[in-house]
Amino acid sequence: MAELYLPTLHAFAMNNVFTGSMGLFRFRAEPHVVMATAKEVDFAQSSIHCAYWHGEFCYEKSTMEAEKTFPMTEEGRLEMKAWLESNI
Repeated sequence: MAELYLPTLHAFAMNNVFTGSMGLFRFRAEPHVVMATAKEVDFAQSSIHCAYWHGEFCYEKSTMEAEKTFPMTEEGRLEMKAWLESNI
């Protein structure tokens, strides 16, 4: 089985929403970025909200099976990846 791809923490810190899939397993990860200064992300206050579903339809047309919020840290990103992989 192929490995589930998640972008780097930097991509989330730039406020990028990420959607991914593996077969009929779909997920959406949306960052909630809090800025410490005009140019610095406050990683301690920021988070990534993730939801997943199974099916052929997009996020807006689907019912989420589960949702969870993770800290915006490398550990949080890896925890999110493990959570997603355990639900494929």
